[in-house]
Amino acid sequence: MKNIAHLNAVRAFEASARHLSFSLAAKELNVTPAAIGQQVRLLEEWLGVSLFIRATSGISRLTLTEQAKVALPEISLGLEHISQGLALLQKPIINNAITVSVSPAFAAKWLLTHIDDFQLKYPDYDLRLNTNSRSVDYFAEDIDIGVRYGKGNWPGLSQILLMDEDIFPVCSPDLVEQGLTLPSDLANYPLIHDHSMPISSGFPTWSSWLSEQGIDNVEATKGLKINNSASVFQAAVAGQGVALGRSVLVKDDLACGRLVKPFPVLNSSTELAYYIVWRPEHDGVEKVQAFKSWLLDTAAVIQRYR
Repeated sequence: MKNIAHLNAVRAFEASARHLSFSLAAKELNVTPAAIGQQVRLLEEWLGVSLFIRATSGISRLTLTEQAKVALPEISLGLEHISQGLALLQKPIINNAITVSVSPAFAAKWLLTHIDDFQLKYPDYDLRLNTNSRSVDYFAEDIDIGVRYGKGNWPGLSQILLMDEDIFPVCSPDLVEQGLTLPSDLANYPLIHDHSMPISSGFPTWSSWLSEQGIDNVEATKGLKINNSASVFQAAVAGQGVALGRSVLVKDDLACGRLVKPFPVLNSSTELAYYIVWRPEHDGVEKVQAFKSWLLDTAAVIQRYR
């Protein structure tokens, strides 16, 4: 694109062409008529064409040349675009996107089942979910806020407890109808193992649960092994075996009858829990505070009816 020279002269011509008057153009641009006339002549000399037919008498002393009539709509549009662009430069950029980091299982089994409530309450915010099974770097990956499962010890991040969790076996209703009624009956059914977190993290396993319950007739390592919690529970829904249910993640499956607790009284707690985590410098950021408050309020309501 050729460089635009004499922008003031272009503005003077455009205003004069709309009004067909140097005086009215001068009033619009807050300069003198003589200055307008001088700018128009400067533009004509630079272009090498006449823009107006000037008369010394009559109602209208300025008439556009044919070339000017053709060019005027494009010039007017161009100046309007420049005006709009300058207005945008004067407006602060408002970033209403909230980048949220959660595990795939927590997203599928908890967050996405409630997220429409947040969007109804805060329609001006756009959520961007980062669902990753690994622990993401909040600083390198520009994460605003998230939910992590663990013991609440993540150096460099602010954190607050969101929900604790109970652990208990779950299976499809069909397995209970087939005769799975006592803990000792687990010896006759495949176990489904969740390998989404390392044992060293304190993540509940069949070995630890069976030992805690004093059940010693079940081979704790047999069965299907899956590295995604949501897939573990889907396998249990499909009747592939018995999984260790996590109260936060299986709540909806239990409520809908897709899963049942074959031993309702055998619950155990875990030292792991769900924590909201965020970068310390985001303590005062309105959108982060809004999402954190919504998480806490939503969890409180759900826990109340658990």
